Amino acid sequence: METTTFPVSRSPITNKEYSLPDSKNDKVGIDNFLALHPGKKVVVIQGLGFVGSVMGLVVANALTEEYAVIGIDLPTVSSYWKICSINEGVFPVIASDPKIAAYYQNAVKKGNYYATYDSYAFSKADVVVVDINLDVKKKSAANKDLEDYNVDLTPFKKAIESIGQHCRQDVLVLVETTVPPGTSQKIVKPLLEQSLQQRGLPVDELKVGHSYERVMPGPKYIDSIQNFYRVFAGTDEKSAVAVESFLRTVIKTDEYPLTQLGNTNATEMAKVLENSFRAMNIAFMVEWSRFAEEAGVDIYEVVNAIRMRPTHKNIMLPGLGVGGYCLTKDPLLASWAKINLFGSGEKLHQSEKGVHINDKMPLYAFEYLQSQYNGLLEGKKILLLGVSYLNDVGDTRYTPVEGFYEQLEAERCKIVLHDPHVLYWEEKDIWINQDLNALLNDEYDVIVVTTGHKDYRNSKSLLDKLVGKKSSFIYDTIGIFSNEEIRLLSTKHTVKVIGRGDL
Repeated sequence: METTTFPVSRSPITNKEYSLPDSKNDKVGIDNFLALHPGKKVVVIQGLGFVGSVMGLVVANALTEEYAVIGIDLPTVSSYWKICSINEGVFPVIASDPKIAAYYQNAVKKGNYYATYDSYAFSKADVVVVDINLDVKKKSAANKDLEDYNVDLTPFKKAIESIGQHCRQDVLVLVETTVPPGTSQKIVKPLLEQSLQQRGLPVDELKVGHSYERVMPGPKYIDSIQNFYRVFAGTDEKSAVAVESFLRTVIKTDEYPLTQLGNTNATEMAKVLENSFRAMNIAFMVEWSRFAEEAGVDIYEVVNAIRMRPTHKNIMLPGLGVGGYCLTKDPLLASWAKINLFGSGEKLHQSEKGVHINDKMPLYAFEYLQSQYNGLLEGKKILLLGVSYLNDVGDTRYTPVEGFYEQLEAERCKIVLHDPHVLYWEEKDIWINQDLNALLNDEYDVIVVTTGHKDYRNSKSLLDKLVGKKSSFIYDTIGIFSNEEIRLLSTKHTVKVIGRGDL
């Protein structure tokens, strides 16, 4: 007799499984929650990812207003566990910021943070904060000269339409998602107005604004939202006033004043411009680090010497590659908008090229390792230290380690993973061993530093363990080891560092 397997959503934090709901109806749960908070303004956070879930915490702990906060996400295998987790008293993000736990426990104590999958929540909202993904699909192989990509706004538009189909006519919709310049004016506002009109409601009270997030998962997770400068704008004056009024309740604007720009096109451009600048700075260093290797030059000492000049302190250092949700795609969003929303005939060529160079960095790092073994890596046991895209952060979104890992996997290497901040690598569906001492009891052909966590930097314990091991190949793709540490390791091992030339 055949059995039917129903999909479940599994928490990577507790490993608990949740059956997906049979319907999208959570009206009773929402009404019961709001009945506990009469008279409070309702803020709905659309999206419970790295940004939305923590934004919900900040709003639930607002500085000058007591809000009833509802987080909403889709009832999918990848998201449903977050909804259940919030409501069961387990926050769905592991972070090194102690404020996360403190803010969540305070929200639990007040009972003012509820999660749901029912769009009915939008009908109760005074404010809707949009914190959903807007991805870029890169279609071509990494080794092509020009990268082909596509910006598909369909999921984003559906999310905005779901707001418009339920929201009040006077709601404030604040977009925090990084979007192509022109999105709020040309896409969000028209879609909401169309939905309101279809419901027979006026559109003149609707308020739409944009204020991009600068969320940094890690030790200052909360501060990157609450104690940081914000840029904002509205699609009209009343919208701008409403956005400013709301932000002043959740951000310490006395210490971090708000900056209002002329329109939402400007705020949307500001986010992708600042990230494009950083992405191009990184891409610029890629070719110079390779030049340094060919010339036998230590690019780290060169860059540190240049950084003595105040005007050049932001020059980058080499690494395995670029990861995270922003730098890997924001320049492409800007270029796409230039063509598709503003009718230009010319792309942002340098910005696109910078992304393409950065995307190939893990391949460069792999090819260098491969060259040390004459292309014969099959069967080698390799320990990767770090899978997160950024040091001291448990975020694996678009991590460059993934591309490096996949190259090793294709070569049939035996790969072992460690990361002190990542328990579960969602994109690869792999649970990560966090006991470094136990892992270092084994022997490896290659040990690769792939993320610059502080657990690996200036660590006497790690150094002593490595020195005590059998001879192996130690490959530092981040540059965490000092010259003295490299000399010590080199008495036992072969040590190579990206950008340090021949050591």
